[in-house]
Amino acid sequence: MIIPQLASLLETFSLSCRGGFYPGSKDAVPPLTNGSVAKTVVLIGNTGPAMWHKFHDSPENLDNAINPLDRWTKRILGQIVLQTDGFGLVEALYPFGGPPWLPFQKWAQRAEPVYPSPTGPLIHPTYGLWHAYRGALVFEQQLELPANEPAPSPCDRCEDRPCLNACPVSAFDGSQYDVPACTAHMLHDPAGETCKTTGCLARHACPVGTEYVYVSAQSEFHTRAFLRAQQLE
Repeated sequence: MIIPQLASLLETFSLSCRGGFYPGSKDAVPPLTNGSVAKTVVLIGNTGPAMWHKFHDSPENLDNAINPLDRWTKRILGQIVLQTDGFGLVEALYPFGGPPWLPFQKWAQRAEPVYPSPTGPLIHPTYGLWHAYRGALVFEQQLELPANEPAPSPCDRCEDRPCLNACPVSAFDGSQYDVPACTAHMLHDPAGETCKTTGCLARHACPVGTEYVYVSAQSEFHTRAFLRAQQLE
């Protein structure tokens, strides 16, 4: 089984296997570069702040060029691909670099028990909202995968839903995210500096996975990247 070998390689960079699945025609997994159909998909991601400490001192984060985390991810997964010999053709796919955009959120729900939260991001029963998917490895061979153990969404048993009441501008209503209100608060209201530098207050209000909360520098990095993507910073 490749998973233990792969997990050991990823641990060096504080990344982890986030489950896998055998793709079907509805999963929109692109063919490999030799034209063959992918038989196995393994999602790669981070949980908590450990990856940040690896990335923080990387050349990509220090060269002042654009998209440092994307470039770091491509370099690291490129190294991982070269070390997964003996398992046929393997290639890396990424949630960035589109359009077109690959359906990583859908793949994640195929790979492990994650669910849409009231604020939008996928919630994990253990990590809460403090996790992300950085890429996926696709294999030409069908490999043995660990069982995807079912677990209910923690939001189903959360009666108070503090995430919906924590935002100072009520940007979340359980079904929609008011991006203009959120960004205006961070950019034009002095009180929004807290959201910008320590992370979304709605995300922090979630009681699940609090031991995996991102450090402030990590949250600020992602918030500023979000604002740049909106062409606001």
